Amino acid sequence: MAAIIGASLSLVGSLFFLLSAIGLLRMPDAFNRMQAGTKATTLGSMLFLVGIGLMRPDFLGRALLLAGFIALTNPVSSNALARAAHGYRKRLGAKLAPDALAEDDEALAAAAVRDAAAGSQAPRVQEGRHVD
Repeated sequence: MAAIIGASLSLVGSLFFLLSAIGLLRMPDAFNRMQAGTKATTLGSMLFLVGIGLMRPDFLGRALLLAGFIALTNPVSSNALARAAHGYRKRLGAKLAPDALAEDDEALAAAAVRDAAAGSQAPRVQEGRHVD
């Protein structure tokens, strides 16, 4: 019975891999491609590994450890890639109409200019140490 459940989970995991590949081909820009690739491969990998672990009980502990590692590292690496792509500001495909990160960057830059012009009394920090 465990072999049938494990094979079914592995099959569902491989279907998520297929959906991820289709999403990488069909999505309009880099950010959507990263989202499709990360979410589907994370879930697909975890289902596939748990299925293999159920079919081979001696491998179950290692499979769960690998699934946990994938669950922690895949979203973090995708976030880092998305932030780097946004910072690069090269043409990525579809136009990014509501760009919340750029609006936050502009607001921070405007506040820094305003504080510098007003002679802000906030302590300056250089390499982690207060300069004032």
